[in-house]
Amino acid sequence: MFNDLFSLKGRIALVTGGSRGIGKMIAAGFLAQGAAKVYITARKAGPCEATAKELSALYDGECIALPIDISTVEGCDKLAGEIIKLEPKLDILVNNAGAAWGAEFDEFPESGWDKVMDLNVKSLFFLTKALAKPLRAAASAERPAKVINIASVDGIFVNPSETYSYAASKAAVIHLTRRMATKLIKDNINVTAIAPGAFKSDMNRAARDHADDVAKRIPARRIGTDEDMAGVAIYLASRAGDYVVGNTIAVDGGVVYANAGLEIAG
Repeated sequence: MFNDLFSLKGRIALVTGGSRGIGKMIAAGFLAQGAAKVYITARKAGPCEATAKELSALYDGECIALPIDISTVEGCDKLAGEIIKLEPKLDILVNNAGAAWGAEFDEFPESGWDKVMDLNVKSLFFLTKALAKPLRAAASAERPAKVINIASVDGIFVNPSETYSYAASKAAVIHLTRRMATKLIKDNINVTAIAPGAFKSDMNRAARDHADDVAKRIPARRIGTDEDMAGVAIYLASRAGDYVVGNTIAVDGGVVYANAGLEIAG
């Protein structure tokens, strides 16, 4: 009954933003659990192809680079078209590609709003829509297909940093996950989300460059590891997560749900 509960043997996955950071952690985790092919995409061809080569050498499965900019609907459709040409069925889609922008409230530019909302929310929706056919083809009641959206703890609690469009976009991802799940579960496609906290990445330079200082503000007293991120993604993608629908899991060492916060004197 419990054999191969976390196995991804033979499955086909796509991880957007998979050349580095959280996307790379998830792609590596899928391959480690037996995924046959993990496609990764990123804007820059060089890093995308280098990561694909690196991960293919480490694991039995194949990591394949598809360097495409998905910040527009046209880019999403192009990526989906490439996947559909290569694979009649797609078992797992991880919507990880994202952007952030920080600026003071009085100076926050429209460009910093549109860039973040377009990639983090709009592209996530339209890429999933464009890949609905191969996801439905892979899905069954016995083995649902999976869509995993990468949100952020910034969409759950208020980060003091002035990243207005980023926080709004990630809150939108969490609610959009629930709405998409309501629709797609009827087609045996499970939609869930992960809300990471502090992990080393180019987007989270504080965790990358000042891990010890950041760890002091985390109840678990450390930042997240590659295994922490891969583990929750493997859980949701595998048979172990087949009954989890519409949920967002915070993976943050307790920042959101186990933090006493500030004591206020009476």
